[in-house]
Amino acid sequence: MGARKIATVLGGGGFVGRYVVQNLARAGYEVRVASRRPDLTARLRALGRVGQIAPFYASVLDDASVACAVQGADVVINLVAVLTSVKQQTLQAVNVEGAGRVARIAAEANVPVFVQMSALGASETALSEYGKSRAAGEKAVRQYRPDAVIIRPSVIFGPEDHFFNMFAGLARYLPCLPVYGAHARLQPVYVGDVAQAIFMVAQSSVFAGKEFLLGGPQEMTMLDIARFVLRVTRRHKPIFIVPAALAKLQAMVLERLPGHFLTQDQLRMLASDNVVPAGQSGFEALNIVPQSVGAIVPSYLARFRGGEAQKDISVSV
Repeated sequence: MGARKIATVLGGGGFVGRYVVQNLARAGYEVRVASRRPDLTARLRALGRVGQIAPFYASVLDDASVACAVQGADVVINLVAVLTSVKQQTLQAVNVEGAGRVARIAAEANVPVFVQMSALGASETALSEYGKSRAAGEKAVRQYRPDAVIIRPSVIFGPEDHFFNMFAGLARYLPCLPVYGAHARLQPVYVGDVAQAIFMVAQSSVFAGKEFLLGGPQEMTMLDIARFVLRVTRRHKPIFIVPAALAKLQAMVLERLPGHFLTQDQLRMLASDNVVPAGQSGFEALNIVPQSVGAIVPSYLARFRGGEAQKDISVSV
């Protein structure tokens, strides 16, 4: 029997992380699930055999805790990121400096394989501060780990997502369904497929230094998504395409409230498409056939269903 392998997954208790942890455990890895709240990741122990999955405290803002989590690991996967700045958890501190810190410490610990999850919209010229922070985070990682594998997914969906579930929740309670950035194109990608891609590139140094752009099999505008959610949940509600000026006013208010339902930076994100350029699909390179929105989403939105499906109504101002 070969020596056991150890994988450290920072952010392993999050939406994508729990799927990555499960894949690693099934492959026989001893998995360290590193996060700021290890008490909330204890439930993941059930995904493996006794003692195989261990919650660790680690903050990407702190050298010592990261060093403890990555010491002796065969692979380190960093999934930690924030969408907006909240107190000390700022875009700069987490997405840029935090990513660089994890890469540096993993390099100092001689970890053979390093995987960094970024985002499809990462770019130094992105309209949003989030997109710029993700690009800067990649640069910080490359400074210490030029061999890092970078994963760039489009918007991720799955049973625990805050995307389709949010739309469905709004459709249940609001008299109309608001849509921001109605014509922005996305390529929603299934969380299980993203986790499988991360798992595959973590298996070997053959992928060292490469980038994988991940998008689902279909492009959808935000308006397409709203109509799809109404159809699946059988809600007869008008769609309200929020004008840009009104959206900005709403964001100025909502970004100051707990939960950050809508921010000005998110509106800037929706000003650009978030799709994989033709011929650059990372799934093809990994021989993964990604699942479609239609094949996965209806099953977990069933709990939001109302009466019989009716014709959708679109309202624009």
